[in-house]
Amino acid sequence: MAINYVCRHCRTFIGRIDSDQVSESQLGFQFLTPDERRDIIAYNSNGDTTVRITCDYCKEALDNNPELTLLSNLLQ
Repeated sequence: MAINYVCRHCRTFIGRIDSDQVSESQLGFQFLTPDERRDIIAYNSNGDTTVRITCDYCKEALDNNPELTLLSNLLQ
């Protein structure tokens, strides 16, 4: 089972944890509400998990231009 981290805005691959020994509690997933889990975590049919987070580039863009949160895609 692999856990892939991808930016939710620009879809840039951020990183991957490729270990069967990592639990959801070690990743802190238990602190997410059910709505946050549905929004952030996707379980793929091949057994992998995709976690959608915000990369540093998009975070900086959002911090400097808060109006970008109104757009469905930051890179329009």
